[in-house]
Amino acid sequence: MCGIVGYVGEKQALSVVVDGLRRLEYRGYDSAGVAVVSDGSLETRKKAGKLANLESLLGEDPLPQSTIGIGHTRWATHGGPTDANAHPHVSEDGKVAVIHNGIIENFAELRAELSSRGVTLRSETDTEVVAHLLAETLPSTNMNLAEAMRIVCRQLSGAFTLVAVHCDVPDVVVGARRNSPLVVGRGDGENFLASDVAAFIAHTRHAVELGQDQVVELRSESITVTDFDGQPAPTVEYEVTWDASAAEKGGYETFMAKEIAEQPKAVADTLLGRVDAQGQLKLDEMRLSEEQLREIDKVVVIACGTAYHAGMVAKYALEHWTRVPCEVELASEFRYRDPVVGPRTLVVAISQSGETMDTLMAMRYAREQGAKVLAICNTQGSTIPRESDAVLYTHAGPEVAVASTKAFLTQIVATFLVSLYVAQVRQTMSQADIDAVVRELSDMPGKVDLVLDTTEEMKALADELKDSRSVLFIGRHVGFPVALEGALKLKELAYMHAEGFAAGELKHGPIALLEDGLPVIVVVPPPGGGAIVHEKIVSNIQEVRARGARTIVIAEEGDDAVIPYADHLIRVPACPALLQPLVATVPLQVFAAAMSAAKGHDVDQPRNLAKSVTVE
Repeated sequence: MCGIVGYVGEKQALSVVVDGLRRLEYRGYDSAGVAVVSDGSLETRKKAGKLANLESLLGEDPLPQSTIGIGHTRWATHGGPTDANAHPHVSEDGKVAVIHNGIIENFAELRAELSSRGVTLRSETDTEVVAHLLAETLPSTNMNLAEAMRIVCRQLSGAFTLVAVHCDVPDVVVGARRNSPLVVGRGDGENFLASDVAAFIAHTRHAVELGQDQVVELRSESITVTDFDGQPAPTVEYEVTWDASAAEKGGYETFMAKEIAEQPKAVADTLLGRVDAQGQLKLDEMRLSEEQLREIDKVVVIACGTAYHAGMVAKYALEHWTRVPCEVELASEFRYRDPVVGPRTLVVAISQSGETMDTLMAMRYAREQGAKVLAICNTQGSTIPRESDAVLYTHAGPEVAVASTKAFLTQIVATFLVSLYVAQVRQTMSQADIDAVVRELSDMPGKVDLVLDTTEEMKALADELKDSRSVLFIGRHVGFPVALEGALKLKELAYMHAEGFAAGELKHGPIALLEDGLPVIVVVPPPGGGAIVHEKIVSNIQEVRARGARTIVIAEEGDDAVIPYADHLIRVPACPALLQPLVATVPLQVFAAAMSAAKGHDVDQPRNLAKSVTVE
């Protein structure tokens, strides 16, 4: 959600910070601001709207030169997206500037206390209270900004990342982290703070993980990390495996178009190196013993949004290959319904960013009940994998567009690998059968590539249907979560009504929505993957068409049974039924992006949405 950048070094801070904010625009935001320390004074500029608005303001009212600064893109929570509510927030004496991601749950109480002491608060935000508290606390610490931050953090409840500078301490940036992302970039004579490595990847690939309840003091030549009580905290350094060019459009019109095109490579990279010299599957960080996996009697997948749909696909594969019961839960609902989990439960937490707050809190709840947690994640060093018992990274590279594409396909692949690994350990599949599925998976990047060569029809169809009021999606078996994902993409990008249904449920209510000309997209399972299921969905297509709807049918090459009932037929390569989502989803991604463009919307940054949801 909110984007955070901090810098101290030898370069002009404003240039570094604004460039970092630009690389974080994909996270979603509605205002932006910066602060620099120069010649003993603190200067800020902030503006509602896009980063371009802030840059215009900086052109009209430039900031002084400085080698230390912080910047922020805000996604509004407390208080609307106004200039006054934009970050940074400054203390009453004008000496402390603070930026923040998350929610301070006890801010109303703190705000009341500050007001009672005569402090004037100039915004509606929860963040501003921190600036005033730091200013009040600093004199008692002999102007030690890190110690003041530790004292203030111990007074705060909720989830937060905080970054602060003080004009009387002109060589220090201080950050604090609880349940919200913050990472350090280690440079040569310069150091960085950011909510995402994308902000500083143009300057360094060397990153330092920050753990829960830690404060970091950043100087140009040093990085000091402590816990909230001031005790030295261990850190883990790692090297980012992609460079700045991976976060650029690379000649594509949008980031989403680029990321759709990158899916064959992303799938291939996720599969790379998963088989050892003995032909056995392996995961990235497996801290669960084979004996623990053999004792598992239930798997629970927790995820949100697109990742939840990947989990729904996983359920079909995992139960089929391992014969272990699997539940798929919305992480935002999981811990509020008293779920039955325990030491024999394996919880699979799926999150592209590894910072999704709903998923993180659900995962922590499951661990408190004794469950084991395996994370599927695309971001090394993020919170969810760090707190899990095992990790499988998807290696999709940076995903900048808010609407997820390559993360979805790689999450599906990752869940397949986890399912096969469990089947290997529990011996519910023969090694020959596992090898056969791995070979089939290795063919999928090429098949996704074939789909990408045939997407012009979906783009033309989108232009034709751009004035439709609604689009329905139906599917059976693994086609059902694909239908849900297709509908979600259209909602996110085209801002229109779209619903996904299990095709067999049409007659139980949704069929009342059908009317002349209504577009209905049908995901048809392979005929060889279950003849009865295929026959059933062909009947569903006929039911839809008989009521005047316009049928757009996605079916594999050679499936001629659907031809008489398809107003538009979209072909995908033949593949095993469980693997079909990897090819059937791609036309729906292209369709949603094309619909968005046809309507004149921002494909990469749809309204009201953030890339990583780091608050509940």
